Amino acid sequence: MLDKPGKLPSSGLLVDIEGVRQAFRKGEKGEHVVLDNVALKIAKGEIVGLLGRSGSGKSTLLRIVSGLVPPTTGKVEWCGEPVTGPCEGLSMVFQSFALFPWLTVLENVEIGLEAQGIPAAERRKRALEAIDLIGLDGFESAYPKELSGGMRQRVGFARALVIHPKLMLMDEPFSALDVLTAETLRTDIIELWGEGKLPIGSILMVTHNIEEAVLMCDRILIFSVNPGRVAAEIKVDFPHPRDRLDPAFRQMVDDIYARMTNRAGEEEARRLSGAHHEAHHASIATPLPPVSTNMLAGLLEEIAAAPYNGHADLPHLADDLQLEADELFPMIEVLQMLGLADMADGDVKITDSGRHFVESDNDGRKRLFRERLATRVPLAALIKKVLDERPSHRAPSSRFLHELDDHMSETYSERSLKAAVAWGRYAELYAYDDETEEFSLDDPG
Repeated sequence: MLDKPGKLPSSGLLVDIEGVRQAFRKGEKGEHVVLDNVALKIAKGEIVGLLGRSGSGKSTLLRIVSGLVPPTTGKVEWCGEPVTGPCEGLSMVFQSFALFPWLTVLENVEIGLEAQGIPAAERRKRALEAIDLIGLDGFESAYPKELSGGMRQRVGFARALVIHPKLMLMDEPFSALDVLTAETLRTDIIELWGEGKLPIGSILMVTHNIEEAVLMCDRILIFSVNPGRVAAEIKVDFPHPRDRLDPAFRQMVDDIYARMTNRAGEEEARRLSGAHHEAHHASIATPLPPVSTNMLAGLLEEIAAAPYNGHADLPHLADDLQLEADELFPMIEVLQMLGLADMADGDVKITDSGRHFVESDNDGRKRLFRERLATRVPLAALIKKVLDERPSHRAPSSRFLHELDDHMSETYSERSLKAAVAWGRYAELYAYDDETEEFSLDDPG
């Protein structure tokens, strides 16, 4: 594993990014930094993966590479030239299928060539070749509504391939598909790449799926969150096709889980350090993931039961529950925050309090959750303190949103408050009226 991006030779260098920072203004309250001091180099003939949690700026970086979004500061070069707008020789495959419903498969694939002024005969020839290559031969005259999700995404790939790009950008191209369809398409793309049949130079892909990154990529850049930074770079030397069951493959997956979860755990430890009695002053700036209490309870019950018996390997747990890392990590982090589970080296272990939660009846679970919420979650502690101190025992949600906005983006402020509302309701720590958007100490019973 490499801790810093390695230098690539200038010969064959497609993308050269150094010191990129991306920030957005937040009215009069300063700015929200999405990316900070990001470096990235992509050479011809490699697949590079951007792996990280939602909000780490991976998709933003993809758009900076494409020239669609200029960075706030930093160097961005494409084939040795500064990027000042959309780059020629780039194509993109999106998470959503992004097809024109009124055009046939053939017309959807041709449209990029038409924009480049390619003659009709050449457009048709190249489009048919791309359609055949991606496994859609026979569906040229079909409309998107007639196709399955997997077939529609194949059209998206054909449309990206038909221009013969030097670099194909992929923004979670398999995440909108069911597991089996995604696996089939992923395997087909890797086989075509390995056989040298894809008319492209390199691939840069965004993913939340750790196993997918190890399966497909030559290099993986792991991004931290708030702001997005390259926390580590991992070189994947396994030859294609790769065997998921190979011990070395499984070890790399485990190592990445451990790296990502330990980093989250370290940040959480710092957040809680010395803050037990004054939690509401400590890290009100820490975003809360809107994870439901039902999901938290279900996950604890799953880990407590056989075959895990309270101690689970995260990759195995993710596989069993059919969850991607980006779905599982927020739940684990909340359990850590509440002291119901601990993380170490990519494993999750239920604490004594977590086991007590699992073994309790509904009222017992609520009491435990209420105590943990009031002492370990700064935003919930603040809401309760404000309500206790006000004679009316009421406060508008705007009172807390304004404070959150000083520390995080509007999106994260709203998500954090949504989580605090749901958790507080479950624990009966406070009440919330959706119509008046007001917190109170009213007894809902």
